Amino acid sequence: MDADDHVRVTERLIQSVEIVAAYVLVFLFAVGVFDLGLNIAQLVRTGAITQTSEVVALIDTVLLLFIIVEIYQTVVAYTREESVVRIVIITGIIAVTRRVISFHPGDHAAQDALLTSLGFAALLAVLVGSLYVVRRTRAESSDLH
Repeated sequence: MDADDHVRVTERLIQSVEIVAAYVLVFLFAVGVFDLGLNIAQLVRTGAITQTSEVVALIDTVLLLFIIVEIYQTVVAYTREESVVRIVIITGIIAVTRRVISFHPGDHAAQDALLTSLGFAALLAVLVGSLYVVRRTRAESSDLH
């Protein structure tokens, strides 16, 4: 067995692990959706569905599920040897948005809350700008073909 044979074996092993990771993410998503359904049913039953904090918690859970979906799409694209840049940027936007929604400035000193808010705004601006550049670059490259 020469070096190329060993490399081919390890490449197949890596691809197998990537596929297992995809299945794990599908399982986590299914469990998360089931749990979300149970939480909604409990909130409706108890009448707590109208409380702002409970709605924010539900939105946080939904955004976490979106992050799981985006990570799954990243694994699938990576396994197919496709570009993952757009998917990673979208995942970042969802993750920062999730943090913004669950951020409570009143829990922090005024200066810390301001700096954290500015950090979130800067992150979102950079990520949205990056997504714009990626989409524009992709559109321009497809116009050339």
